[in-house]
Amino acid sequence: MERRFANVILLGFGFMFVFTAFQTMGNIEKTILDSISQDDPSFSGDGYTSLAIIYATLGLCNWLAPSVITFTGPRGAMIIGGLTYLFFIVTFLFPKTWLLYVASVLIGAGAAAIWTGQGNYLTLNSDAETISRNSGIFWAMLQCSLFFGNLFVFIKFQGKSHIDVDTRNVVFGVLTAVCAVGIVFLLLLRPTRRAPAIDDAKVEVVSEPESAMDAFRGACRLFMTKEMILLSATFIYTGVELSFFSGVYSPSIGFTLAMGDNAKQLVGLSGVFIGMGEVLGGALFGILGSKTTRWGRDPIVIMGYVIHLVSFFLIFINLPTEAPFGDTTAVSYIDPSPALAMTCSFLLGFGDACFNTQIYSILGGNYSDNSTSAFALFKFTQSLAAAACFFYSSKALLSVQLSILAVLATLGTGAFCRVEWAGRARARAAALEAIDKTSPATHSLADNTLHYD
Repeated sequence: MERRFANVILLGFGFMFVFTAFQTMGNIEKTILDSISQDDPSFSGDGYTSLAIIYATLGLCNWLAPSVITFTGPRGAMIIGGLTYLFFIVTFLFPKTWLLYVASVLIGAGAAAIWTGQGNYLTLNSDAETISRNSGIFWAMLQCSLFFGNLFVFIKFQGKSHIDVDTRNVVFGVLTAVCAVGIVFLLLLRPTRRAPAIDDAKVEVVSEPESAMDAFRGACRLFMTKEMILLSATFIYTGVELSFFSGVYSPSIGFTLAMGDNAKQLVGLSGVFIGMGEVLGGALFGILGSKTTRWGRDPIVIMGYVIHLVSFFLIFINLPTEAPFGDTTAVSYIDPSPALAMTCSFLLGFGDACFNTQIYSILGGNYSDNSTSAFALFKFTQSLAAAACFFYSSKALLSVQLSILAVLATLGTGAFCRVEWAGRARARAAALEAIDKTSPATHSLADNTLHYD
């Protein structure tokens, strides 16, 4: 196996295991913490607040991430970040309100390091021909975490209306071990010094990084460019829908008591179906590889937009509008259907894969000479949007949250398409200019040849 592609596979395995632990925790955190509060009245930790702290810290720390990577390199940043994820999972074995929020701050800072390092490392191991393929493969492997972790939770929560301490500790213990395995894979990553197929003037050298201050200034300059401002609308949407499907939607299913006696068990099953949609989307666009670049990224993003709008409407008619707040016997426009809820979970996952694989592709392709700052700004904008969503999730009705998602999806899709179309226009103009420059020489050669004959 070619060395750079092997690095992408190792990267995928590392993130798959680390995020099997974290994404499973994010999906069940609200449900788990409610059970802990019932067993221990002194515990007042809230899942939405914890997740909001995580993403707010992640957003703020992304401004520092490019500077940190100049010292640690992308591999070192990912390992440090992975250790904060491990610490976060371990703290659930010792439930304390203050410890929950301290760990939330630490993992937010670690997430900035691990995700910025990941974007930089993936770009260094890709070129213009392989970035779409590698982005799709990485995304599919990453989202396997939703499938495996939540399938485990689905089995462990079977037949339980209250998650007892023994069940919780088994889940936390297994997820801690899984996270540790992911860190081992990150330790196995091999250094990459330069991205192939990039002009020598734009080569990114890991062993000779720019200064920390230059990295920070570069990120600020990039953030103010027209294209990055437009893409920020897409980043904001992915952040809000990330927080919705990872921390709001699945618990809302579990809180809908009209789903039946197995409503709590459906929380884990919902995560499985989200993961199936994510994996299928990532694998599909990974297999298509360079064809997605040739056709353009916009058809895939538009497909994700339509899929998400359909899922929002189905969720609106299937779940009661009070569902995000806690157990409710209310119903919506139809009797709550577990099958329809799982269908929506799948659609949310597949649509998310449509957006994120193409964001990875456009950042890795358009900003190959400044990938650290580009991915840091992506995570900064996405994370602040996710934090905002978690803050209002505990207050806003489900119908309000779905309306916000629909509006942001429209704005984000339009902004992405505009950037993609502008990029294609520039590429066509450059190609025509190259042809015009070569044409005179060709005509001159032809004239000389005729004159000689």
